[in-house]
Amino acid sequence: MQLSDEDFLRLNVLLANPIEAVRVDEQNMLVHGLYGEQEAKVRLNPTGRPDQYLRCVRELLSGHVLGSPGGYPAFLQRWTRMGQARDARLAELLMLGEPEAVVAVAAAAGLTDELARRAWWALPTPEIARCMLARECVVQGSMGKVLAEYLVEYLPFETEPLAIIATVRLVLQPGLIDESARRRIWEKGRHKNVYHLGFLESTPDALLDESPARIDLVQQQDVLDPLANTGNEYAARLLRLLDRPGQSFLAVSERILRKPASQEAAICIMNVIGSYFRGSAPLEEPPRDMDAAMERARAQYQSTAQATAGTGPLADLVHAAPGLEREIVALLVLSQISETLLNPIFSHTTAVGTVMVKKMEPLVGPILEQYAVLRTGAGC
Repeated sequence: MQLSDEDFLRLNVLLANPIEAVRVDEQNMLVHGLYGEQEAKVRLNPTGRPDQYLRCVRELLSGHVLGSPGGYPAFLQRWTRMGQARDARLAELLMLGEPEAVVAVAAAAGLTDELARRAWWALPTPEIARCMLARECVVQGSMGKVLAEYLVEYLPFETEPLAIIATVRLVLQPGLIDESARRRIWEKGRHKNVYHLGFLESTPDALLDESPARIDLVQQQDVLDPLANTGNEYAARLLRLLDRPGQSFLAVSERILRKPASQEAAICIMNVIGSYFRGSAPLEEPPRDMDAAMERARAQYQSTAQATAGTGPLADLVHAAPGLEREIVALLVLSQISETLLNPIFSHTTAVGTVMVKKMEPLVGPILEQYAVLRTGAGC
């Protein structure tokens, strides 16, 4: 099949102009070209099956832009979603009228704010918006607020937990949405707690439901402040946990942990908890279960307590604050939390709702015991 003479001529006229991106409307058989803030369009007149005709159109576009009539190579599609497109040709990919080529640009390391503007015109979807908002240059550029506004408006229509979590996390980046929008999203989380997971990932120390500091905070500050001020990360983490930010994190994460919306949400909350308590330290060897995590934490505390003071930040904290043994052990236990602990459960069930919650009880119960130590000082 070949293009009609009329379409061939009009498409070549379109390509002869300094267009910045091409979009193919398959349903209405239109080819759109972007010129700055303006658009041009060519209405196609198929001479045969529409799908075959559109293939000819894309072959013409590819031949003009890339010098190859083969279109966007199918074998490259799995690479582009991993951000492996060559930066030097990103602008050209937006001229192919191929959705996967737009995805390649959105995921590329060389994405710029200007390329984001063109890509958004070419394929304005939630996936593209989330992909581009993961880039600092877009967040800081003119497109950041545009994409965030779209995602906030689209958020009520999202049904996938992971998409909701990612959307909330991305739009909460500084400077993208105002306080009223932030509050509206938070309020949605009262009825669907997966929204709050996005807050826990993005702003764990600035949650909108603030809990009071632990009653003995002032007393513990006398011990923890001097250590934290010298860069002791364990003392700083424990101080944060006893203060309002940490107590708020514990309260919100506990609500989600008690009733996760889905298996994806359960996996996410486990990773969020571990990351919050672990800080920047990597989890090199995840424990097989909570018993192993608690045994390891207690052993680490005991060996540290028996060591000479000044052999490391944990040792300094242990020797300076013997009255906080339970809290320090809880910190060490919870720093080992990850989705790995869910593998024995979710590998044998696809349950959701109350059945899933019941199956998670042997794991959640010990975690909440450690929470109780940090929230009230109650022993376990």
